Formats: sequence, C-alpha cells, structure tokens
Amino acid sequence: MLKNKTFGSALIIAGTTIGAGMLAMPLTSAGMGFGYTVLLLIGLWTLLVYSGLLFVEVYQTADQLNDGVATLAEKYFGVPGRILATLSLLILLYALSAAYITGGGSLLSGLPTAFGMEAMSLKTAIVLFTVVLGSFVVIGTKGVDGITRLLFIGKLLAFAFVLFMMLPKAATDNLMALPLNYAFVISAAPIFFTSFGFHVIMASVNSYLDGDVRQFRKAILVGTAIPLFAYLVWQLATHGVLTQSEFVRILQADPTLNGLVNAVREITGSNMMGEMVRIFSALALITSFLGVMLGVFEGLGDLFKRYRLPHNRISLTVTAFTPPLIFALFYPEGFISALSYAGLLCAFYCLILPIGLAWRTRQANPNLPYRVMGGNIALTVALIIGIVIMLIPFLIQAGCLPAVAG
Repeated sequence: MLKNKTFGSALIIAGTTIGAGMLAMPLTSAGMGFGYTVLLLIGLWTLLVYSGLLFVEVYQTADQLNDGVATLAEKYFGVPGRILATLSLLILLYALSAAYITGGGSLLSGLPTAFGMEAMSLKTAIVLFTVVLGSFVVIGTKGVDGITRLLFIGKLLAFAFVLFMMLPKAATDNLMALPLNYAFVISAAPIFFTSFGFHVIMASVNSYLDGDVRQFRKAILVGTAIPLFAYLVWQLATHGVLTQSEFVRILQADPTLNGLVNAVREITGSNMMGEMVRIFSALALITSFLGVMLGVFEGLGDLFKRYRLPHNRISLTVTAFTPPLIFALFYPEGFISALSYAGLLCAFYCLILPIGLAWRTRQANPNLPYRVMGGNIALTVALIIGIVIMLIPFLIQAGCLPAVAG
C-alpha cells in the first residue's frame, strides 16, 4: 500500500485539506452547537466531493494528461474562462501560501528556545521554512507524496494523543446544546467550506494517476473521508469538553487559536497537551503548505505552457515562491487580511467552475464513460448553493447575518 499511487494521492488530498485552520474550527462553531456543526460538515463534504468528482468527469476530455484546470476552462469557455480560472486560483493560493509561510516561520523561529538556544529571527525562519519545504514541491508530486506520508503519520499520532486526553472529559450535556443563533449555521458555511478545498491539486493528481478514472475517484473519496472523520472527532472532543458559555467566554477573552489551546490546557491540566497541539498545528500547516504550493506550480505551469513561456522547474520555482515570500517577509498583514475572502474564491474555483465545466462537457460529449450521478438537477442545486456561499461574506458585512469567529 505504501507504494500505491492511489493511496499516496489520497494522502496528498487529505494533507491539503487538513490545515492549521482545523484547530480554530471549534471557535467558528462555538455558537452553533455540536449537532448543527455535524450537519454543516457532512453537507459541505457531500457538496465538495460531488464537485471534485465533476473534475474527474471533465478530465476525461483533456487533450493532454498534464492539462491544468485553466486549459479546460479555455477549451469550454474561451479566453475569459482561462482568465477567471487562473486569477481565482493564483490569488487564492498566493494568499494561502503567504499565510502558511508566515505561520511556519513563526513556529520555526521559536523552535531553538525549546533547546535552550537563542530564538531565530522571524525573517530568517521564514526563508529557511520556504527553502527546505519548497524543495519537495520543486521535485514534483512524487516528492510531495513522499514527505506527506511521513508527516501524516506524525500528524495522526499527535492528533490521537490530543483526542486521548480530551475525549474522556467530554460531557453529553455539552454536546446537546442548541445554537445561540440559528443564523450562525449560514454564517459559518464559507469558513467551513475552505476546510474541504482540495480541488486546487486536481490536475496534479490526475497526471500522477495517469488519468485513471477509477483511481482518481477512489483517491477523492478516501482523501476527503479522512479529514471529515478528523473534523467530526475533533468537534466531538472540543464541544464535549467545553460548555457553550465557556466557548463564548474564550471568544471574548481571546478569539484566536491560542485562546482555545490555553483553555484546553487548563481543562486537561497537561502542559504536554499544549505541546502536542503545537506539534499537530505545525504538521497540519506544513502538509497544507505543500499541497497549496503544488497547486501554484500546476496553475503557473499550465499558464506558461499556453503562452509558450519557459516552464522548466527553475522558472516555475522563482514565479511560484517569490510573491508569497516577499509578502510574508515585508507585508504579511496584506495577504492575511485577504484570506477573509478566501471562501468566496474557493467557492468559485471549487464549485462554480467545475459545475460550469461539467455542464459544457456533457453538451459536447454526451457519451462519456464516467458521469457523476444526479444529472442537470444536481448541477443546478449545487450552483445555487455555491452562489449563496459566495454572497454570505457580503451579507455579514451588510449586517444581514451575524459574524462568527474564524
């Protein structure tokens, strides 16, 4: 199994999906209660697995094995389709990668203090983090597959320890809490939506699996089932340990990951718990960074190939890493603030775009070997949900919906 490409692809999908944001998810769902959080997670997982399988359907019509999503968008929607697909992908991924580089540098800069040495400067740590981990991305999907397998084992062990400490303290009464405001379920949707954003590496996975539809489908189903299970168990542990009033108090005192981590440390009475949460956070951040940068390489390679620009590993490396590295070093706030709209970009790229591509693909190729179930009715329902998710951030800004942490 360890040499199986389908298994490796599933782990890359899972690693890209499970990011450091997972630890902040309980804060986002604080006012929702456990029951409605479960319904939202399962609903969004179903929706995004459906859109992921739409990419599998569309990739049956790719002219070349390594065609990117933007090339498919141009094939069915012309140059405007390519522009929209490329811009939405690169803006989203550059924003995410800048945030991950900043977060990874921050974690790395404090590492020497754990061994009694002087802390590393943040800028040095950011460059070191980017160079060391970026080298695996430069190698390609095979390199990311190899390191992801190792990191995933560490991430699972840290996560298992955290759950082992927390689950015995879960109380049924805490899990039965109802939402403080039912509108929180709608407001949280865009933030939870990005927790299943594996679609940015579809081209890389398709190429890695040699266009095998059966393996591609299996990789998506297994690769997304892992994070869904992890999210549900994590929410069970945190909602079970903390009462809703404690959640609200934490949000008022410190509406960040640190607030949740400190509260969990207090309740379990274990400093080791804090260290395990930190390790899990670091590993989650690294695997997400690897997946995101793989997506950047895919998008840029597709763009450069289309316009006959040099698309060797050197030109792609410089173009992929320079923008997020510059922003992480000199202006991290700019890109991190842009992440508030990541749900909007993610909804377009992960839902609206594959729906449009599938619609046109079915018109042009009515006899494809594989077709996602549900027909045009399912496409229409998914499209309406996608548009609503894109509108939610603006409705929150306008005061029509309550804001949630995240």
